[in-house]
Amino acid sequence: MNTKLYFILFFVACQSLMAVVPKSEKNALIDLYNSTAGENWNQKWDLNKPVSTWHGLIIEKGNVIAIHLMDNNLVGELPASIGNLTKLRELEVAFNKLKGNIPSSICQLKRLEVLRFGKNKFSGTIPGEIVNLRKLKVLDLFYNQLSGELPQHMENFQEIEIISISDNSLSGKLPSGIGELKKLKRLEISHNKIEGDIPESFSNLKNLKSLDLAANNFEGNFPSSIFSLPNLKIVQIQSNNFNEKYIKNSIPTATSVVMLDYENKEKHFSNPNESIFLDSEIRTADTKFEDE
Repeated sequence: MNTKLYFILFFVACQSLMAVVPKSEKNALIDLYNSTAGENWNQKWDLNKPVSTWHGLIIEKGNVIAIHLMDNNLVGELPASIGNLTKLRELEVAFNKLKGNIPSSICQLKRLEVLRFGKNKFSGTIPGEIVNLRKLKVLDLFYNQLSGELPQHMENFQEIEIISISDNSLSGKLPSGIGELKKLKRLEISHNKIEGDIPESFSNLKNLKSLDLAANNFEGNFPSSIFSLPNLKIVQIQSNNFNEKYIKNSIPTATSVVMLDYENKEKHFSNPNESIFLDSEIRTADTKFEDE
């Protein structure tokens, strides 16, 4: 290899390692650092060093594609400029102390696949345009202070596998479009104020493994067809206003469900085929971030 070619290859390799990102992306990261008290983060960024050295970032071909800052003592609000990180695929800032509204600019991140905002103090409503993130696989907003109704047209989330929005103050009815999410594996919306009937379309969720609707204001007859879903293992529908007698009489003799919790009192229905094991203390909290 001649000296000139070696130098060129060495230069290209160095540039790749330094991962020089566009100015708009770097400025958005600096905004994030400043607006969330970066000087107090558990693992801080040295803004005088290359972006490629900053904790929690993944850079590919000169663009930031992932931000992993979970449990890093972020305090404050997310800046609107975060929407300038247009190549972002993963945004994980769960288990921090973030507050304020979820920036609507998040909805500009068309490549986003993982959005984890759980266990913060976000308030206001879920931006309706979030349903335009058609590549989203994980939507985690659990344990915040969100209110208002769920976005309409959730059927747009055709790649979604996990929806975790428990422990908020969400209200209104469930959008029927949820029943069209063919790849959905976990639906967790417990401890909100959601009301009405469960759409019959939920019986189309063939890949669903865990369904947690506990502690809401649902009523009527829980669709018995849901118990026949081929992959369903966990059903938690306690602390609602369902017809409990109807539930008890609608469990099919052949079911994949292994845990069912549906009563307000400390007693449970035991299926004679012993395929259902009941424990009112079992919740999905420990598996919030256990991706498939």
